[in-house]
Amino acid sequence: MTLAVQYTAARTLTTVSGSTSSPGPGEVEVAPAFVGICGTDLHIFHGDMDGRVDRPAVLGHEMSGRIVRVGPDVSGWQPGDTVTVVPLRWDDTCPACRAGHRHICQNLDFIGIDSPGAMQQRWIVPASTLVRLPAALPLDRAALVEPTAVAVHDVGRADVQEGEKVVVVGGGPVGVLIALVAASKAADVRVVELGAHRRKLAEELGLTAWDPAAVDVPALVQEWTHGAGADVAFEVSGAAAGVDTAVDVLRVRGRLCLVAIHARPREVNLHRFFWRELTLVGARLYSRSDFETAAGLVSEGTVPAHRLISKVVPMAEAASAFTALEGGGDVMKILVDCGEDNQEAHA
Repeated sequence: MTLAVQYTAARTLTTVSGSTSSPGPGEVEVAPAFVGICGTDLHIFHGDMDGRVDRPAVLGHEMSGRIVRVGPDVSGWQPGDTVTVVPLRWDDTCPACRAGHRHICQNLDFIGIDSPGAMQQRWIVPASTLVRLPAALPLDRAALVEPTAVAVHDVGRADVQEGEKVVVVGGGPVGVLIALVAASKAADVRVVELGAHRRKLAEELGLTAWDPAAVDVPALVQEWTHGAGADVAFEVSGAAAGVDTAVDVLRVRGRLCLVAIHARPREVNLHRFFWRELTLVGARLYSRSDFETAAGLVSEGTVPAHRLISKVVPMAEAASAFTALEGGGDVMKILVDCGEDNQEAHA
């Protein structure tokens, strides 16, 4: 018997026992080690996505683990290999797929939302979704490869170049990861974040962080850029004020990359878009190459993933982890330890 954490109703998670079937053709059975909780998982926990998520649902798509069994017709993988999973299934037939944009397939199955995710001790996934992890990479750190892949994709969508001035509005886990990835490209980065704990962590990681409640961010950007404005702004806060700040700091022909999920329409200063010939790009999900790049960044320490991990909890305490993340404060990333040998050790 194995354990799984199931979402059954708004703010309700239950740890249940179950069993898994054998992997079929083209599939592998993975033993998840660590599973991260992200903002989308919180939206599901709040009941905001009940129209999309079939219940009971196993959540989780930020993960690391080891292969346990391989199914028929699977080559190149064997038990013991350490992996993460690109949690996307596309249909290869829709217009988006045919145009080469499979990661935003119009009929996308996002594993962990639309189908069972990683917060379980045994997980069967298509072998095609596996990404090999560097052998020396600790599995707790490897659980942050997925959000790092988000950041890699976002920085790529914004086409950040060496020497550019970059403002990241929102210093949560993804915002900090975007800032670190942009800095790795030799961009000059500033993080705008209200939370003192998050600003402190950003600064400890070598980033410059500003408190928008205490300073005039657009005025600081003008001073920093000698009156030009930032080349790129990332909106990662999900707040209306964050949108305003991201638009206001941009130079002529600057680029705004929208990363946060805004649950409701926002007013946008379109006159400034017209006046400065600004560009807006959306950034959603990632490709396999983004994962491979992310795994390298985490493994080599360019992205110090361990610094973002605030806490690790056993499966039985997953609900408390969701509650802790709701409150913000001194929490960045919480991992759920799904290892079979570790459940009693956490008790």
